Amino acid sequence: MTAPEGRGIAEHREKKPEATFRILHVSTGNVCRSPITERLTRHALTHRLGTVRTRGLIVESAGTWGHEGAPMEAHAATVLTDFGADPAGFLGRELLDEHVIRADLVLTATRDHRAQVISMGHSAGLRTFTLKEFTRLVRAIDPATLPGPEEAGGVVERARALVQAAAALRGWLLAPTEDADEVHDPYGAPITFFRSIGDEINQALDPVVTALTGVPAPA
Repeated sequence: MTAPEGRGIAEHREKKPEATFRILHVSTGNVCRSPITERLTRHALTHRLGTVRTRGLIVESAGTWGHEGAPMEAHAATVLTDFGADPAGFLGRELLDEHVIRADLVLTATRDHRAQVISMGHSAGLRTFTLKEFTRLVRAIDPATLPGPEEAGGVVERARALVQAAAALRGWLLAPTEDADEVHDPYGAPITFFRSIGDEINQALDPVVTALTGVPAPA
């Protein structure tokens, strides 16, 4: 899987599309929830498709009040290790316009984060969801309507079609409760709470990764 690019002048989204699909995970400090989600996503994609077939997928994260250059919280790193994912080398980032401009899919921890991303503009509304909202929508999409991962364009074209289908369903499949689309912040909490949040994130990611890759999680 392609590593996130460094900072620089953002390219405009209307330029010729590249054979990549960029997923951006957003939380508050970018030291707990979004690092866990970023690294679990990378781990799951590689585990199901291998390194070569996930090369066009770029997974990264940032925080609306990001702790720029900070390592992830130690408990977050422990949670990732529990799942077999790699926490090494992570540095927190503050969410910038260029991150939103480049992203093909933005998945946030909470509705407030989603609102903050959309308020930045850049036509972000149709490609920004809370993680749990996107999970709910993805579950309602018939995978047979998506391009096969082996077809031309591979998982990149499949991912683009998935986002379009989810956006079309958003007004029809509402959250059962106000809290249903939230992943709560474990910052400062004991490891037991971090592990419960890690389980929550992992369960929400499973159907998303299955839809993206066309490959179900191993039994």
